[in-house]
Amino acid sequence: MAGAAELGYGLARPGQKPNITLCVRRFRRQKTDMLAPSLAPPLRGALNSLGLNKPPAETRVVVAMSGGVDSSVTAALLASEGYDVVGVTMQLYDHGDATHRKGACCAGQDIHDARDIAARLDVPHYVLDYEERFREKVIEPFARAYIAGETPVPCIACNQHMKFADLFAAANDLGADLLATGHYVVSDDDGRGGRALYRAADPDRDQSYFLFATTPAQLARLRFPLGGMPKARVRELAREFGLVNAEKADSQDICFVPSGHYTEMIERLIPGASVPGEIVHADGRVLGRHGGVVHFTIGQRRGIGVAAAEPLYVIGLDAAKARVIVGPRASLAVARLRLRDVNWIGPGAITALPAHGLPIAARVRSTRPPAPALLMPTGEIEFVEPESGVSPGQACVFYDSVDPVARVLGGGFIVAA
Repeated sequence: MAGAAELGYGLARPGQKPNITLCVRRFRRQKTDMLAPSLAPPLRGALNSLGLNKPPAETRVVVAMSGGVDSSVTAALLASEGYDVVGVTMQLYDHGDATHRKGACCAGQDIHDARDIAARLDVPHYVLDYEERFREKVIEPFARAYIAGETPVPCIACNQHMKFADLFAAANDLGADLLATGHYVVSDDDGRGGRALYRAADPDRDQSYFLFATTPAQLARLRFPLGGMPKARVRELAREFGLVNAEKADSQDICFVPSGHYTEMIERLIPGASVPGEIVHADGRVLGRHGGVVHFTIGQRRGIGVAAAEPLYVIGLDAAKARVIVGPRASLAVARLRLRDVNWIGPGAITALPAHGLPIAARVRSTRPPAPALLMPTGEIEFVEPESGVSPGQACVFYDSVDPVARVLGGGFIVAA
């Protein structure tokens, strides 16, 4: 078996600077005729394909390698073009339960897959042990949010507090010019000296909803080589590159819940989290009892546990009183939202928006298309037509239009409707 130095594999922990000199990189140029047009080798003296005025061989790019096919193809594309690629994998949670679970990421077998891909590409590879920080920044806030009656989005928290924070710090330690990931989103020059974020070319894979919290400073050094490709093409490239994970299943949203049952994880993390209470109709009638608000989300219809003459939906969660409020579908409709932690990556400043509001498209769930709305200078949202199933804790992401390749303007977390 090859040793760590031969594989370009290293282990580092927070606060420990990876030693790039320990890894011997023996880059072998490959043909680039399979690359996306945006990744064709640049002419001498021109900007390279990643937008920097230096040759690829002098441009160090740290690639976030989760062990999945997307990040692996990202690394392969950049290495093929001649960039100085360094692979980094974040070990984020106890991988024991997830070692062989289909759809997991950042643990167990996935770390081994990332290492093996890096070895095949002949690039250095590091594993960063961020289990404790991931628990603090992502898992525990996720559990507390559910206990409070919210519906959190852990992927956003992971991008915001881990990948584009701690991983950037590691990239800096490694002397990288840029950080590249396998996200399906497009980044391009905004014409004003910065970078703009756009929806992916493949609407079924668009991940812009999960990246709204990215800052302008982060965007300047982030690259997403797969944003202009359909998933099918990425799979083809993986096969052409001979990657062992070409047919690997895609990771799931809640990667740190091995069983797929998040309520079990919350109970283990915070014993007593499920506080029984009443199921109350919007008109005040008590219809039954429940085992804890953590088992419910706004808009839920199935599994409520009460019989009624009409279909009932969860329309509210009162965690303080341990109440689940239900009502007819019409009660889910909301026309206005209040947000917290608003992030703006559009042109100008959000406070300079017109007093009557800026026409945008707002997206309240990753599985829904953006809907026409007005964004007020206060960060509040007014929908042209009411939206339903809007839950506190979810993100509301702003786009400049409903166009499939619209620009991302920012977003915030829903506080109340």
